[in-house]
Amino acid sequence: SSVGHMGLVIASTMVQTQWGLTGTMLLMIAHGLTSSALFCLANINYERTHSRTLLLLQGAQIIFPLMATWWVISSLTNMALPPTINFMGELVIFTTLLDWCPLTIIILGIGATITAGYTLYMLMTTQHGKLASNLMLPPMQTREHLLLALHILPLILIITKPN
Repeated sequence: SSVGHMGLVIASTMVQTQWGLTGTMLLMIAHGLTSSALFCLANINYERTHSRTLLLLQGAQIIFPLMATWWVISSLTNMALPPTINFMGELVIFTTLLDWCPLTIIILGIGATITAGYTLYMLMTTQHGKLASNLMLPPMQTREHLLLALHILPLILIITKPN
């Protein structure tokens, strides 16, 4: 997702319009918080399994329902679901690029579809399925919830009060 989002940022910056720069700033802020939250979630999985294979916690939504909620919120934000700041940034960038060259709709559509596809795939493979019975998993700690809240709350606050 970082490559796709930064590709949009670079393309929008190259057009050099006020709308393009506004969309760039929105998307960079949103991507920074969203991707950081997703990396924090991956690290929380690592701390429990001591493996970087996210599939080890397949089916974790059963024993970690709040962590599954964090995964869903972060993934939906990463996919630029309305009314998230990611959506606003991508919408402004898409408008800027379409105004510059209407043929960019093809590339933008393919890129958005691929991003949504692999984000949904990541969410489904990490949260759904059968959990391995041989794992001894400690519960989530308050500091982990606080860390994730401090990533997601700014995104929500920017949506509700953008100025």
